[in-house]
Amino acid sequence: QVRLVESGGGLVQPGGSLRLSCATSEDILTNYVIGWFRQAPGGEREGISCLGSNNYYAQSVKGRFTISRDWAKNMVYLQMNSMNSEDTGVYFCAAGIKWITNSEAMCTKDGQVSYWGQGTQVTVSS
Repeated sequence: QVRLVESGGGLVQPGGSLRLSCATSEDILTNYVIGWFRQAPGGEREGISCLGSNNYYAQSVKGRFTISRDWAKNMVYLQMNSMNSEDTGVYFCAAGIKWITNSEAMCTKDGQVSYWGQGTQVTVSS
């Protein structure tokens, strides 16, 4: 059973920060590309950051968001700074098989994700 469990969502004011966490397993961290996707209200799910030899960041979050992993805790994080209303949405942790994808493909191309977490809501509002 694949474990991808997000936490850390909530309400944050514009300009504020939030850190999302994705709890997973050593097997997933070793054999899968892990990424964060966002689905804004009424919008499509988009890849915003994916781990790799060169981490991928969507243009809309570049310089504000940072993806990282903790091997000891089997965790993947998304640190979000300088947040704005366009960051509002449901954030999903996802995993794609490492030998068929990479960080950029995982985040930008359809059909790269093998497993999804249940999502966590992030709302940026004053």
